Amino acid sequence: MTARGVVVVGAGLTAAVLAETLRNEGWTGPVTIVGAEPHRPYERPVLSKGYLLGNEPHDAAFVHPPEWYPDHDVDLRTGVRVVAVDRAAAEAVLDDGTRLPYDDLVLATGASPRRLDVPGADLPGVRYLRRIEDADRLLAAFGDARRLAVVGGGWIGLEVTAAARAAGLDVTVLEAGDLPLGRVLGPEMARVFVDLHREHGVDVRTGVQVRAIEADGGRRVAGVRLGDGSLVPADLVVVGIGAVPETGLAEQAGLEVRGGVVVDEHLRTADPRILAAGDVALAPRPALGGRALRVEHWANARRHGELAARTIMGADAVDERLPYFYTDQYDLGMEYVGYAEPEGPEAYDEVAVRGDLGRRELIAFWLREGRAVAGMNVNVWDVTEDIEALIRAGGGPDDREWPVP
Repeated sequence: MTARGVVVVGAGLTAAVLAETLRNEGWTGPVTIVGAEPHRPYERPVLSKGYLLGNEPHDAAFVHPPEWYPDHDVDLRTGVRVVAVDRAAAEAVLDDGTRLPYDDLVLATGASPRRLDVPGADLPGVRYLRRIEDADRLLAAFGDARRLAVVGGGWIGLEVTAAARAAGLDVTVLEAGDLPLGRVLGPEMARVFVDLHREHGVDVRTGVQVRAIEADGGRRVAGVRLGDGSLVPADLVVVGIGAVPETGLAEQAGLEVRGGVVVDEHLRTADPRILAAGDVALAPRPALGGRALRVEHWANARRHGELAARTIMGADAVDERLPYFYTDQYDLGMEYVGYAEPEGPEAYDEVAVRGDLGRRELIAFWLREGRAVAGMNVNVWDVTEDIEALIRAGGGPDDREWPVP
């Protein structure tokens, strides 16, 4: 009979960190990682940052060298897909008919780009960025295109915009909301990024609706038709309107899904043999009073890999850290820690800035009743841990001095 052990569905950063943590902490049982992509696990942030800018090679994205997996007795199966979970038999069913028995199954299936549903969205010049192949095609397209339209002003859209401007393209950002990043940062700090892009020659348009992607006489993109009837000329379109968690396997298996796979603070689902981790998991955050969030950022993928491994090994572990993410755009580097509710009864009521907003060397604090709930350092470094400590202590920005201009 095939030995049971840990089977991880999804060969991304979470899976790689999970396997590494298991082996580093003495787990000797079988570990199998199954991924639909043909690649070994890699980190995605480099795809929209250094790789698109030409500053980092593909190899910078991979978590481990190829030999790490056999050297650590990790069975990495790429280019295959888990199509079903048989909970009664405790087996994962692959698309080639193979059945992998498990003691613990980890759903680390990630998320997929939300698709634009308008006429012309299937034209070859309409691109998304999620995988290595997407980055390769987009980088090649930068060499042929002159005018880029970016649909969606989130992190991916703005990072692609910065890379495209560095490549010499004319760029128009089309955002449906009042401001790019407005729902994440609020209007006060979202304007920092809007001003940054406009200073670099980007045409940022807000409150617009995309009606269609139009083509020339053939299948080449000619522009984006907006709701008011105007046409934004473009020969390349990148769509960045969010991501959809890959919850299909969890649903098939009868697990609870509410905009993500529902798990406890240890990442276990209602089935004690099945965990969910990374982008797909809707997990309580002890540092936020148990509030359940689904987080799609790099740090969450790493932390969940570690936490899932320790849960499997029987530790009573939780992730005590606050949410964290970062971005690099032009000469601006930023780190954000915490969680600022943009609206509702728990919404922040003030943003306090320490530093030089004009030079973009600052720390911003989102406050609720004078207490910091989130902080963002812009071109100021080595302060993230101090900001997190301040938030966890329930303090305000004047409780200590900050290294700002």
